[in-house]
Amino acid sequence: MTHSYDESENQGRGPEEPVVVRDRRRVDPQTGQVRPPGPAHAAPEPEEAPVEHAGPSLGDTIMDDAVSVVSDVEKELSERTADLQRLQAEYANYRKRVERDREAVVIGAKATVVNDLLPLLDDLERAEQHGDLTGAFKAVGDKLISGLQRAGLESFGSEGEPFDPSVHEAVQHSTSPDVAGPTVTVVMRRGYRFGDRVLRAALVGVTDHEPGAAPGDPSVGGELPLGGGVDEQQQ
Repeated sequence: MTHSYDESENQGRGPEEPVVVRDRRRVDPQTGQVRPPGPAHAAPEPEEAPVEHAGPSLGDTIMDDAVSVVSDVEKELSERTADLQRLQAEYANYRKRVERDREAVVIGAKATVVNDLLPLLDDLERAEQHGDLTGAFKAVGDKLISGLQRAGLESFGSEGEPFDPSVHEAVQHSTSPDVAGPTVTVVMRRGYRFGDRVLRAALVGVTDHEPGAAPGDPSVGGELPLGGGVDEQQQ
């Protein structure tokens, strides 16, 4: 009887519908993220469990190999930069030294040429003192002197200058109360310098200071001592 009852009951109900489970939760229980709005979600298929990475074992380092490589590269870059800066400084010093030596060679060559022309300048100066430097001869001499001065030639040695043994060669000496110290009073040959180099010292006569004569000095005014004059008159 039970079997017949079941059949009649099934005939009245019809075919059974499949059971559908809808998950209406806003938060996904598997990922913990908020689901986007939309129709009810069916139960998601189970995801594969994440693979757990084992930590470093005892004695292993936790430093990544890439970090060590970067540190080595930075160290090498710093060393190469220091080497480059040192080379640049050495090259700059080398260029300055070469330019200084080149300038010294040029000045030395000019000084040699000018030194050979000094006797000609002496002849022009003597001709001017005697009044023979006139006309076209004077014009040529003036051009020569102007060109040498533009090149760096400078004359020194004139009356009234303080005596300087580094540029004056004293060949005559005298004393006078009219000067305060050693003074050039006679110029026998003019001196010349080219830049910082003295080509020729000036030949001069020097006058040094002499204190004034003391009162009663027999040489003052050309007068004789009073006592001597009386004795001579008595005799």
